[in-house]
Amino acid sequence: MNQKQLLRQIQAVSLMAVDLHLFLDTHPNDTQALKDYAKIAKQYQALEQQYEQQFGPVHNFGEASSFDNYNWTA
Repeated sequence: MNQKQLLRQIQAVSLMAVDLHLFLDTHPNDTQALKDYAKIAKQYQALEQQYEQQFGPVHNFGEASSFDNYNWTA
């Protein structure tokens, strides 16, 4: 899979995860939805890990552990 294809796959799985999460907000006892969410979450994590190994971070924020070394103003 090339970078664009992998990113599109991540986006599709992410959308499924959000959709299932919203469904579970109103149907918290739906065991099949809970299983589906767990499966999708694992798939998302695997795709994100694959992307990061091949192309670098998926997110452009949240990776820094400290902001002490940043100068945000010029």
